[in-house]
Amino acid sequence: MAATLSASPTYSSAAPQRKSSQSPRVFYNSSHRNLLFNSSFSHCNNTVKLSLKRAGIVVSAVSDSPGIGSYVESGNIADLLDSVKVFDLNGNGIPISDLWKDRKAVVAFARHFGCVFCRKRADYLASKKQDLLDASGVALVLIGPGSIDQAKAFSEQTKFQGEVYADPAHSSYEALNFVSGFTTTFTPKAGLKIIELYMEGYRQDWNLSFQKDTVSRGGWQQGGIIVAGPGKNNISYIHKDKEAGDDPDIQEILKACCS
Repeated sequence: MAATLSASPTYSSAAPQRKSSQSPRVFYNSSHRNLLFNSSFSHCNNTVKLSLKRAGIVVSAVSDSPGIGSYVESGNIADLLDSVKVFDLNGNGIPISDLWKDRKAVVAFARHFGCVFCRKRADYLASKKQDLLDASGVALVLIGPGSIDQAKAFSEQTKFQGEVYADPAHSSYEALNFVSGFTTTFTPKAGLKIIELYMEGYRQDWNLSFQKDTVSRGGWQQGGIIVAGPGKNNISYIHKDKEAGDDPDIQEILKACCS
C-alpha cells in the first residue's frame, strides 16, 4: 500500500506498533500544498493525528514495506538528515541533502559495498537511467555504509552509471531508521534470492564484505531507496528494506521520480 502525504506529521501518543487494517483516505489540492484527511487511523487503541501544517519534510509516497507508521516513528527526517555528510570518490564531504537540493534524485542505500543484492539493485536502477531517468532530468545516486576506498572499489567493479558516495559513520542509515540485524539478513527469502543472483552471474565481494568498516558493524545493515528533490526537505518516496534483497517494484520508483 502506498500513501500520499505532503504534510509533516505530529502525533499525540506513543508511536504505533502495527498498521491498522484501515488506511486513511487522503485528498490534496492541485497545488500539492494542503491535505484533508477524512479519517484517522488507530494503533493499539492510540490514535495518530496528522497535522495540516506544511512544515519541515514533505513526503508524497511511502512504500508498503515500512508503512505510514514507520514514517511517523522516524520524526522529522529532514532535521535528522541536515547534519549528515557523505563523501564522494575524491574524499570530499558533502551534506547529503545537497545531492537533491537543486534536482530530483533516486538515491539507493546499499547494505554494504560488497553485497551481492546491492550489485543487482545497482544494475536494475541503472537499466532505467538513460531512457527514463536522464530523459526526466533525474540523477541516480548510490550511497553505501563504508569507506571511500570501498566506494571506489564498488564503482570500479560494477561500472555503476550513477554517482557513488560513502557514509563511513552510517549517519544517513540511522537518520532514515533503516533496519539492521542478523534476522533481517539471513531469511529464507534472502537465501533463495542469493541462489538466483549467483545463477545470473552476480557475486558477493568477500574482500569488501570482511573489511573492518563492514565487519565492525556486523554486516547486518539493510538499506532502502528514496526519491528526493528538488528542495532539501522534499522526499517524495521512501522504501525501507525489511530484509536483505527486499527490492521494491521498479514501477513504484519510476512513478515517484518520472511521472
